[in-house]
Amino acid sequence: MDYHNGMQPDEIGKLAERLLAGELTIEQFSRRVVQPAIADTGEAQLDLDRARRCGFPEVVFAQGKTVAALEKIFSTLMEHGVDVLATRVSAEQAAELIPKFPSGRHNPVARTFRIPSTAAAPEDGRPTRPGRVTIVTAGTSDLPVAEEARETALWTGAEVTMVQDVGVAGPHRLAANLRPLQSADAVVVVAGMEGALPSVVGGYVACPVIAVPTSVGYGASFGGLAALLGMLNSCAANVTVVNIDAGFKGGYIAGLIARNVARGCQR
Repeated sequence: MDYHNGMQPDEIGKLAERLLAGELTIEQFSRRVVQPAIADTGEAQLDLDRARRCGFPEVVFAQGKTVAALEKIFSTLMEHGVDVLATRVSAEQAAELIPKFPSGRHNPVARTFRIPSTAAAPEDGRPTRPGRVTIVTAGTSDLPVAEEARETALWTGAEVTMVQDVGVAGPHRLAANLRPLQSADAVVVVAGMEGALPSVVGGYVACPVIAVPTSVGYGASFGGLAALLGMLNSCAANVTVVNIDAGFKGGYIAGLIARNVARGCQR
């Protein structure tokens, strides 16, 4: 494999200062300095520097990839201490990957595959208190997208709570589940049909609400477009919106927010 190091001199200097201050061990310092920025597996150019730049490592989009390509990608990420997350993993792909990576966790509903790394550095930059993410679904038909968001948020290190089937057709169900929403650092609301639930949730919480429209609905829902437009026009000021069926994006953003909140609480 071809490796390229992308660490800048000022970044190495900051690591050296932490080493001299006793905040890093020699092993941790060496591992970070020699960490390559790119790994060429043949089928993919893996961005090994993304966690430093963007907060979390690269995530693998499995759809359209061969099992052989996924095996190379997973193995390379694991060699560099990365917790692997792959999305849109088919049942056929998972059936071949599970024997190759017995420590992996396949969620068939979410279509995800996660492998915890055993080579991660002890000092990985994560806060000691995990951030809190609550994921809310309007109906049980939205569960596949919500599960993708849940698996992603768990991969980010967040503490995740699920509140299911509390759509606006039965508003008392949401009122009975306000505690996990109001204690969250970020809330992900997954809904199809007319997409009204994020606005209602937004009126109850003092944190960002990430609305995820789903393609669930009858003909005039236009495959989730009606929910998307409804969420984009939300009157709740704390609601932001991701793409249709984008559970991964909702979970990732929520995890990033939650981690940053947890870090701020430690200062």
